[in-house]
Amino acid sequence: MSHRKKLERVCEINLINAEKINSIKKNLIHDKKIEELSQIFKTLGDCTRLKIIYALSKSELCVCDIAEVINMSQSATSHQLRILRNMRLVKYKKKGKSAIYSLDDKHVLELFNQGLQHTNHR
Repeated sequence: MSHRKKLERVCEINLINAEKINSIKKNLIHDKKIEELSQIFKTLGDCTRLKIIYALSKSELCVCDIAEVINMSQSATSHQLRILRNMRLVKYKKKGKSAIYSLDDKHVLELFNQGLQHTNHR
């Protein structure tokens, strides 16, 4: 028996719990919502964007301030902000000639904090 086979856990009997399965299937999340959720996690799967989320969790910031915090050019920072904005993770308001960014809502911070807590849990 290979090492991989030893680690693999499988049911020794094939006994389906129809009641549980039907209950779960009846309440499955629609594919469109799963795809949206997947896109959010893909977007958050980038270190630069997570740094931006962290910075904006501390204060509203303009692009030049965010660029300085994350040590990137304003152009590259703007590109990352556009991705976050398209996913509705950040928003901005115009203040004179500046665009002031903030987190879109409290759920963005909750996602970030939950992920961070999970990494600290280990």
